[in-house]
Amino acid sequence: MILNKLIQTAVVLALLAASNVTLAAGVSASDASFLKKAAQSGLFEVSGGNLALKKSKNSEVQKFAKMMVQDHSKSGQKLKTLAQKKNVELPTEPNFMQKGSLMLLNTYDTKSFDQSYSENIGVEAHEKTVELYEEAIKSAEDAEIKQYATEGLPIVKHHLEMARKLDEIVD
Repeated sequence: MILNKLIQTAVVLALLAASNVTLAAGVSASDASFLKKAAQSGLFEVSGGNLALKKSKNSEVQKFAKMMVQDHSKSGQKLKTLAQKKNVELPTEPNFMQKGSLMLLNTYDTKSFDQSYSENIGVEAHEKTVELYEEAIKSAEDAEIKQYATEGLPIVKHHLEMARKLDEIVD
């Protein structure tokens, strides 16, 4: 009987905690997840771009990397402002897998580096980001989050197009 009461109490407390998180954040869990994933995507691009600026000798890679750092830093500031408004705490670094990719990328020599950077951080990362933004446009519940994704998608698609061109150059 006491164990049953404890379990019931724990369930009620867990539900209350979950509802408080939703109320405090002011956005749905899926909207908060989009904001966090978008932040990590941008942080990954900035980190990869900074790495490319240090390691690459290819002027096209350097040009692309510089644009990634600038554009994703600017987008990251807009995202941070939106997240603060929605009371969502954003990550401050790429996710575990992204960090692993960056560590591996850092081990490559110049030509292998350029190829891996353009393929993985250029093309593949932007393909994933396009999917992320398209999903947010379809399913975001918060109008401002949907607007952020709608405004950002053309930029991400442009980056993807440029990354594909870069990938052809460095192959």
